[in-house]
Amino acid sequence: MLKKIDLYIIRKFLGTFFFAITLIIFIVIIFDLSEKIDDFIEKQAPLREIIFVYYLNFIPYFINLFSPLFTFIAVIFFTSRLASNTEIIAILGSGVSFNRLLRPYFISAIVLSVLGIYLSNILIPPANRVRLDFEATYVKPPQPFRDRNIHMQIRPNEFIYLESFNNRTNIGYRFSLEKVTDGTLTYKLLAENVRWDSVQQIWTIENYNIRTIDGLEEQLSFGSSMDTTLAFTPRDFIQNLKEMETMNFGELREFIANEKLKGSENVKFYEVELHRRIAFPFATLVLTLIGMAVSSRKVRGGIGLHLGIGLSISFAFILFMQISTTFATKGNLHPMLSVWIPNLFFGLLGVYLLRMAPK
Repeated sequence: MLKKIDLYIIRKFLGTFFFAITLIIFIVIIFDLSEKIDDFIEKQAPLREIIFVYYLNFIPYFINLFSPLFTFIAVIFFTSRLASNTEIIAILGSGVSFNRLLRPYFISAIVLSVLGIYLSNILIPPANRVRLDFEATYVKPPQPFRDRNIHMQIRPNEFIYLESFNNRTNIGYRFSLEKVTDGTLTYKLLAENVRWDSVQQIWTIENYNIRTIDGLEEQLSFGSSMDTTLAFTPRDFIQNLKEMETMNFGELREFIANEKLKGSENVKFYEVELHRRIAFPFATLVLTLIGMAVSSRKVRGGIGLHLGIGLSISFAFILFMQISTTFATKGNLHPMLSVWIPNLFFGLLGVYLLRMAPK
C-alpha cells in the first residue's frame, strides 16, 4: 500500500525525469533541424512529413537513448533538494527506515525500465523504419554496394557466390549456386548474371549452365534465361547495421539466426544490440540506486556537488559500456556479458555506496 510519502517521491521522481527529458529533446531537435535544414530545402521535404513523419518518430528513439542518463540526473537533482531542505532527515526521524525510503525510488525506476523495454522492442523499431526511410529520401540517399567476391550460405548445404552486385540495378554478376550433400557436391549452377524482379519477387538467371551429379553420373543443361525463386533477395547483400534498429526483439533474433547461417561478419553487432535492449533499460535501476546513495547526504556543496559527482559516474558508466561492447564486437567477449558487465559492476558500486550512506 503506497503512502503519501511514496506518492510524493514518485511524483517528484517522474516529474523531474519527464521535465528534463522534454528539455533535452527540444534541444536535440533544434540542433538536428539546424544541421539538416539545407537538405530539407534542397530535397523539398514537405513540412507535414518533417514534423509528423520524421520528428514524431525521432522523439521515441532519443527518449530511449537518454533515458538512463536522465533518470540518474533526475534522482540526483530532486534527492539533493530533499536533502538540502532537510526533508530526508525529517523522514528518517519520523521512523521511516532508509531501506523503506528506497521503495518509491525503485517503483519509479521499474516503471521507467518497463517503458524502456517497451520502447526498445515494440514502439521504436517501426518508428525507426519510417525515420530511416525519410532520411533515405530527403537527407542521405542509400550508398552504392561495393563488396566483391560475395560468398554466402542461404540454406543448410546450399551456397552462393557472386563476383559483384549492383544494388541500383539489382543485378549480380558471375553467379554460382552449389548444393552439397554429405560433403559431396551434387548440384552446381553457373550463370553470367542474375537479375532481381521486384514486382514478381523472382530471380532471372541469364546465360546459365547446370551440372547435376548423382554418384558417377552427371547431367548438363544450358539455357539463355530462366525465372526462378531462390532463398535470398538483394536486401541480403546490402544489409547495414542501421537496419537492426527497425526490427523488434523477435525479428532480430530470427535475423541473427539467419545471419549465422550465412556466415555474416556482423553477427556480433546484432547480438550486442539484442542483449542491449534488455540490459540498457535495466541500467535505470542501477543508476537510481547510485543516485539515491550519492545525493541523500546533505553536504556544503549542495545540488551542484551532487550533480558533478552524478555526471562523472554516468559518463564513466557510458564509457565502460562502450569499452565492453567494443571487446565483444572486435574481440572474444560474449555479447551478453559485454552489455551486462557494466550493470553488474555499477550495481555493486551502488550497493557499496548505499551501505555507506547516512541512515
